[in-house]
Amino acid sequence: MERIVVLANGMFALGLDAYVVAGLLPGIGASFGIAPGEAGQAVTVFTLTYALAAPVCATLLAGRPVRKILALALAVFAVANALSACAASLLWLLLARALAGLAAGLYAPVAVAAAATLVEPRRKGRALALTLGGMSTGTVIGVPAGLWIAERLGWQGTLMLVALLGALAAAAILLRLPDLPAAEPPSWRARAALLADPRIVVTVAVSFLTAVSSLGLYTYVAPLLESTGLSEAAAAYFWAWGVGGLVGSFAIGPLLDWSGAPRRLMALILAVLALTLAALPGLLERGLLGYLPFLIWGAMGWASQAPQQHALLGLKPEHGSVAVALNSSANYLGGAVGAALGGIVMAVAGITALPVAAAGVAVAALILQLAALTRGGRVAAA
Repeated sequence: MERIVVLANGMFALGLDAYVVAGLLPGIGASFGIAPGEAGQAVTVFTLTYALAAPVCATLLAGRPVRKILALALAVFAVANALSACAASLLWLLLARALAGLAAGLYAPVAVAAAATLVEPRRKGRALALTLGGMSTGTVIGVPAGLWIAERLGWQGTLMLVALLGALAAAAILLRLPDLPAAEPPSWRARAALLADPRIVVTVAVSFLTAVSSLGLYTYVAPLLESTGLSEAAAAYFWAWGVGGLVGSFAIGPLLDWSGAPRRLMALILAVLALTLAALPGLLERGLLGYLPFLIWGAMGWASQAPQQHALLGLKPEHGSVAVALNSSANYLGGAVGAALGGIVMAVAGITALPVAAAGVAVAALILQLAALTRGGRVAAA
């Protein structure tokens, strides 16, 4: 698993970058004189570019040396974050965030597919969980640390930290990761067939809706806490969400290997997520009990990723990186759409309506997942 840890280091930097910006929105807004909803577009542009870049990069770079692709992606990622920290206007910040999203969209799906090839099949669930767990660890340790740095050096200092971590992860890839054999690039017919397979489409759609619900709401955690008078305890709530994510992302691996039923696990995760988000407004102002929904929400949100990747790799093992890239694209596209829709919900119904809206989207994902399970059971019986 030592090689998997090398891949997880890069995911750690990506996780920190993707999630710490949500906590930096008040500072970014103050720097450029804009509202939190406008500052939230810094999250939207990162996730949207990631979503668009992941499948395109996976297709264009299929068959290229894996180690070089990973190192290049992290190098560009580091430069993009340094440029973000130096941005003199919102426009330049958004452009730099788009470049960071492009690099993340290149790295993550290739790293996940590589992790699955570095271990024997019976340990694939653990390898995926460890790789994706690097990203959740970035939220548990990195996000509170980033907020602490931002209080002292500004949001720019936090992004410079991300740039440094990305550069160190790139060096580790070059020094410690072996030269993995490049997979044969799939034909355009095979790539198109992925989108024509209803099992792939449903899996990706569930990932999209899950991200709209979980990541879209996460974008506005800081303003939500501020609206309820809890802004001074914001770091503690981010800690609770991150600790839950850490537990969920690592615990799901052994469960996957033991059960061999990623789709059923995903349905359970979505049910718990929907109930938790619906309960969040009622629990938020009840002292220590208010941390519980953040803990469970983080656990379910992060645990949802490995079952989806596992299912796709099982469906299309010969086109693993492309299938995983589609799912990564759906995940971050969902985050971008969720962030954008969250701004609309805030403007129309107020920020306190966001958790209820997110719960409704999670219910829609659950219904789709249950429909897919029912259809799959009928096909198996036939």
